[in-house]
Amino acid sequence: MGLRIMLLGNGGREHALAWKIAQSEQLECLYVCPGNGGTAQEPKTVNVNFSASDFPRLVEFAVENKVDLVVPGPEQPLVDGVETYFRKVGIPVFGPSELAARLEGSKAFSKDFMARHNIPTAAYRVFQNTQIDEAVEYVKSCGHKVVLKASGLAAGKGVLIPDTVEDAITGLKEMMVNNVFGDAGSEVVVEELLTGPEISVLAFSDGYTIVPLPAAQDHKRIGEGDVGLNTGGMGAYAPAGVATPAVLEQIMKETLKPTIDGMRREGVPFVGMLFTGFMLTPSGPKVLEYNVRFGDPETEALMLLLDEEVDLVSVLMACANHHLDSTKISVRPGFAVSVILASQGYPGSYPKGKVISFKPVPSNVVVFHAGTTKSGNDIVTSGGRVLAVTAYAPSIQEALDAAYAGVDTVSFDGKTYRRDIGHRALSAIREKAPGLTYAQAGVSVDAGNDLVEAIKPLVRATRRSGADAEIGGFGGVFDLKATGFRDPVLVSGTDGVGTKLRVAVDVGIHDLVGIDLVAMSVNDLLVQGAEPLYFLDYYGCGKLDVDVASQVVKGIADGCLQAGCALIGGETAEMPGMYSEGDYDLAGFAVGAVERDLILPTPDIAAGDVLLGISSSGVHSNGFSLVRKVVSISGLSYESPCPWKTDSTLGRVLLEPTRIYISQVLPAAKAGLLKGMSHITGGGFTENIPRVLPKNLGCYVDASTWTLPPVFKFLAQHGGVEPLEMARTFNNGIGMVIIVSPEKADEAFAALSKGDGTVHRIGEVTTKPGVEMRNLQAWSL
Repeated sequence: MGLRIMLLGNGGREHALAWKIAQSEQLECLYVCPGNGGTAQEPKTVNVNFSASDFPRLVEFAVENKVDLVVPGPEQPLVDGVETYFRKVGIPVFGPSELAARLEGSKAFSKDFMARHNIPTAAYRVFQNTQIDEAVEYVKSCGHKVVLKASGLAAGKGVLIPDTVEDAITGLKEMMVNNVFGDAGSEVVVEELLTGPEISVLAFSDGYTIVPLPAAQDHKRIGEGDVGLNTGGMGAYAPAGVATPAVLEQIMKETLKPTIDGMRREGVPFVGMLFTGFMLTPSGPKVLEYNVRFGDPETEALMLLLDEEVDLVSVLMACANHHLDSTKISVRPGFAVSVILASQGYPGSYPKGKVISFKPVPSNVVVFHAGTTKSGNDIVTSGGRVLAVTAYAPSIQEALDAAYAGVDTVSFDGKTYRRDIGHRALSAIREKAPGLTYAQAGVSVDAGNDLVEAIKPLVRATRRSGADAEIGGFGGVFDLKATGFRDPVLVSGTDGVGTKLRVAVDVGIHDLVGIDLVAMSVNDLLVQGAEPLYFLDYYGCGKLDVDVASQVVKGIADGCLQAGCALIGGETAEMPGMYSEGDYDLAGFAVGAVERDLILPTPDIAAGDVLLGISSSGVHSNGFSLVRKVVSISGLSYESPCPWKTDSTLGRVLLEPTRIYISQVLPAAKAGLLKGMSHITGGGFTENIPRVLPKNLGCYVDASTWTLPPVFKFLAQHGGVEPLEMARTFNNGIGMVIIVSPEKADEAFAALSKGDGTVHRIGEVTTKPGVEMRNLQAWSL
């Protein structure tokens, strides 16, 4: 035995649903209550002359006739709780509960719901009809044009769009004092007027899954060119070209899924058709309103777009029984158009009983009945919107041509219709958008050029022998011969700044990380005994901020000056969508040279060699993921006064750039005083010192030979970081470790002490591989 379905309503929407439902092989009988002159003409379909609002009688009929599913067409029965009546007798309903139907039944509820779930919509305030003075004051002071909406159902007429503040005040008085919309206006929503193209998105939902249909655009005004009084809709077409795949993806992510998830979390899962009106504003799609049923005239067009293999009965049952994800909903490529034929005088008063004559229509056209009834052998008008002539075709123009050809086959006295349905789509075709530019994709060539001009003086300041430090060409040039090396070996290094960048962005200080970028690379060259010759940088961002990028390059140039190398080039990559707003990333590449016979480390490192340590300037550029975590639990922010340096903020102190050791250490290396070096970066002492030692040797480091700087005491104390974890994470006050022979230890110590960093004798090379940290208790607080 097949399924028996009850469809409530008597409009064009209901005829379109009946037409599609009747195509299902699962259907035994479709009861339309009360139906119209067209629904009864569909196969397996019977009109039942019951009012859609007489719930007890509908339930009695459904039980007697063993109805398997109820499909309410209009919103009023849903808002009035028809779902509960049928649920009590065990008959599922394709439609939301009375509580879920508040999305349409109460604009105040829907706006508050959107606010609770961060769903994009217009700014708003809700006022009771006793708050007329507060509402008037709000429209005077809000600073934007407003829309006035009766919170309750008002047959689609409870919206006023005033042009001026004075008009808004008059509208408020009409709604809140004169009660022009009756009880629907006892609560009024005053919201920001949004501008942009409007679209309608109808989506099936089972309370968990939501599946949207192609976006449609309707035509509300009675007159061509979108003039005259508002109506229930004079036509629609789908898909709407303005609803690009990117827009629809954004709508799904920001509105449709959060709506279904939010309703379920609030204990009122939404089942049925969620019909959402959107304004495509310059800042993205925003919700105008929710409806909790199929739209009219959108449904007429969308039913023709559904693939012929889609069984609408299966879809409706899947929603009602909460397994929509098991059902496939596909649409045909192409376009569908619906043109409404209305009675003369609509949306005002209009005559009824006009006889309608029909001629054969093109094969791709369906005439759906709306305001019609059968009188004897005639079909006569009985409503304002009489018929919806709907067509499907591969292109919008072909669909329009077919629909208007269908319009010509229908005649009745006073037939009124718009001849410009789809005009927005046709205008978009005629006024084809100009070709995209790189700037429209989010990349500003001009900003890149501005940056180059801004940083040229900074770059020129880094000139040295071998480089003129001019930028703007395809590659940087360096004359190695001009440096005077006799038997040079080139050494290269590359590095970044890590999550210290996050602190720089949050604090808004960008030049210091430029110094860090240079320091991390050139210090790595130094441990090979190399003199830095030139440097290149990479700056990646989503949107190029010339001021920020200039600050970063200033820091890079300062670092190059400290290191004695030339800044000969770089790459600035503006990549929309790859970075969050305000974020950027950095990488650096340095090349240096060392005489072949002075390459470090030397092969003669041996047990008993002395470890000298040169002080760091602070945290340098490693371990900042842990630093940021510690700050987050310390009760302080980057803007807080630094606990150990109160004349500066904590953020500024943490951003103290990495010490560049070139001028302090390179002369001693060239003099042959050093056997090896280790740059203490990520991994601290335990990971970095072994990189320079022979595999059969290790060392000890005596933590009591220098004082742990305040910044590291802060991190250990507020993060509860154990001393050994400190030793394998941070530099702890020693940024460069030097290995020297015992015989040259004093001479090397004296030579190194001429620089900015303080030199300490911190340990020795041993025969036991690895790093033994001694006297860590000296760091305990």
